[in-house]
Amino acid sequence: MFTAQQIRDAERVLIDRLPAGTLMRRAAFGLAVHLARILGERAGGVAGSRVVLLVGAGDNGGDALWAGAELRRRGASVTAVLLAPDRAHPAGLAALRSAGGRAIPAARGADAVARSDLVVDGIVGISGRGALRDPAPALADAAAEAGVPVVAVDLPSGVDTDTGVVAGSAVTATETVTFGALKPVHVLAAARCGPVHLVDIGLGPLLPEPHATVLDDADVAAGWPLPGPTDDKYTQGVTGVAAGSATYPGAAVLATGAAVLATSGMVRFAGTAADGVRAAWPEVVATDDVADAGQVQAWTVGPGLGTDAGGHRVVEFVAGRGVPLCVDADAITLLAQHRDLRDAVRGRPVVITPHDREFARVAGEVGDDRIGAARRAAADLGVTVLLKGNATVVADPGGRVLVHSSVGSWAATAGSGDVLSGILGALLAAGREPAWAAAAATHVHGRAAGLAAAGAPAPASAIQAHIPAAIRAVLAARPA
Repeated sequence: MFTAQQIRDAERVLIDRLPAGTLMRRAAFGLAVHLARILGERAGGVAGSRVVLLVGAGDNGGDALWAGAELRRRGASVTAVLLAPDRAHPAGLAALRSAGGRAIPAARGADAVARSDLVVDGIVGISGRGALRDPAPALADAAAEAGVPVVAVDLPSGVDTDTGVVAGSAVTATETVTFGALKPVHVLAAARCGPVHLVDIGLGPLLPEPHATVLDDADVAAGWPLPGPTDDKYTQGVTGVAAGSATYPGAAVLATGAAVLATSGMVRFAGTAADGVRAAWPEVVATDDVADAGQVQAWTVGPGLGTDAGGHRVVEFVAGRGVPLCVDADAITLLAQHRDLRDAVRGRPVVITPHDREFARVAGEVGDDRIGAARRAAADLGVTVLLKGNATVVADPGGRVLVHSSVGSWAATAGSGDVLSGILGALLAAGREPAWAAAAATHVHGRAAGLAAAGAPAPASAIQAHIPAAIRAVLAARPA
């Protein structure tokens, strides 16, 4: 993913190399191809369909106008609603009119929107900031009320390109067609964007290092640990789990079971919930005291642990073992409260997994820029940060960022984070580097949540139970 500035810089170089208008025509043709596909699916074809373009000032509106001209030549009725008539892209508007399209003022736009088969959001482009301004909100509302599909040009207008923040009125798109490269908005505000279609306009060689990266099924499948012909339970990684308490025994069962299901190695548990863990997972070696747990290749510590002196002792012990750590829940609060624990994990292969409130305790308020906040916290704390949310952001101390997004919130349920920490601990024990392990664990966890829900709310125990199915679904992306 690339920021608005990174995209603008690359476009500027390409524009200087190409004949005037070439880049916009490339983008508009790609947009028109996708609009034609949607009309074929929803209206039976382009010819005879009714398309409304919501046209703002500048190049975003120009893209919509040129695409509208192409659809008009294919037989669609195309109406451009001009939100800023004096600043509409002149060449695009001339092309639409030359093809037989019409342009109307915004005051007449709501009726046209309500009667259309498809609305194209060309109000604001990647340089836009803040909420929609009049008269745009009424037109967006008209499309929503009429149930007309809306295709956003580059991004839904009113949603910030780099942060995905919605400060007020904004478009919710049915689908989005973007150009050159994905932007943070497409992941951070995935529910606003709908499915995102990328049109290649030739920016690739001109783009710098990405602002952030998204792992897909193939990326996760390529690195997921599977047993080889000479592996045994020890060589695949032994995961330690220090979690649970008399108050929260379920956290221990959820985190430990997730570690069992995530890889084929071995799991050792330490804590006061040992009896409950043994009953639920007889394959786990369980003990009451972390000092008696034996050798492990990584620890997951914190879910349901408590934040008293006993919890401090446990975190201090595992931090002193010299192995990778997943630090979750109460262990994050302990880090926030105790400088000695923060010093013990700094510069180590450690992942902390806060939600926004836990993040605030240890690193300050998240604010609007989730990528920036996670990157700042990782550098300040000297650990990898997995900032949980509908869009989960993983940042390592070197500045690399991986982002995972979900259009739903099935994973937002009590105990779900315990399941995630168990998966992550198992990947660390298998030798995966912290940032990749955190992003891959989040990816599989999200898959498991979707499979468990199947359209209806599901508890964390169901998410845990669907980990094997989620891994199989991801591994299906591996080349044969």
